Amino acid sequence: GPEMPLFSVPKEVAVGTAMLGVAFATGMLAVFGTPKSSKSIIGKSSPLWQYILDHSLREHPFLKKLRLITADHPWGKMMVSCDQAQLMANLVKLIKAKKVIEIGVFTGYNTLNMALVLPDNGRVIACDINEDYVKIGKPLWKEAGVEHKIDLRIKPAIQTLDELLASGEAETFDFAFIDADKESCNEYYEKCLRLIKKGGIIAIDNVLWSGRVLKPRKDDLATQSIHHLNEKLLRDARVNISMLPMGDGVTLAFKL
Repeated sequence: GPEMPLFSVPKEVAVGTAMLGVAFATGMLAVFGTPKSSKSIIGKSSPLWQYILDHSLREHPFLKKLRLITADHPWGKMMVSCDQAQLMANLVKLIKAKKVIEIGVFTGYNTLNMALVLPDNGRVIACDINEDYVKIGKPLWKEAGVEHKIDLRIKPAIQTLDELLASGEAETFDFAFIDADKESCNEYYEKCLRLIKKGGIIAIDNVLWSGRVLKPRKDDLATQSIHHLNEKLLRDARVNISMLPMGDGVTLAFKL
């Protein structure tokens, strides 16, 4: 038969270990705290979900390597779902992005994912407060030959965003991916909106928060914050939006 394309994914990627069964096949990935129910939109055991993965996923070998390492981590579920990461990479390519902001790096899977598709002079400003997790992915960035495209800033993301604005970088970024503490998601969004060019895209992860947004508890600040931002985005005339039931829900905001 014909040769497999370089980045095609054999079935074992989707089946994988027990951990991958949760962190990969469901795609329902919370950032702080493990959701009580990890049901994807279709259902992780659904043959249809398996079909989607089998017929759409092309995972770069270095991404696969980092995913397998991350899957063994106690907080492995925090990693972005692979199908969603692939969409982010496709969007970055589609708009010919050169400057990208990532808020929330974890082990750097999506950082690597975006760096791989950026041009050689492209940059990912990668924001996180925990260098221990990032150390897991850093060797893979180097191995993949994209380390020079990644500008890692270990400090509160708000501080980094303020520094970028103060240094005159407003409206110079093409793409932003927000996947960090949910209590600050509105502030991240507002600052990214100032940094992004017209026609640029902001992707906000975990907008469904394992379904908790349906009935946000008064004492659950994370869910309240996500729900308020979701309501605000619906009416935000500065952007066009699409909310996608992918992973734990992702909203794409296209700056007008």
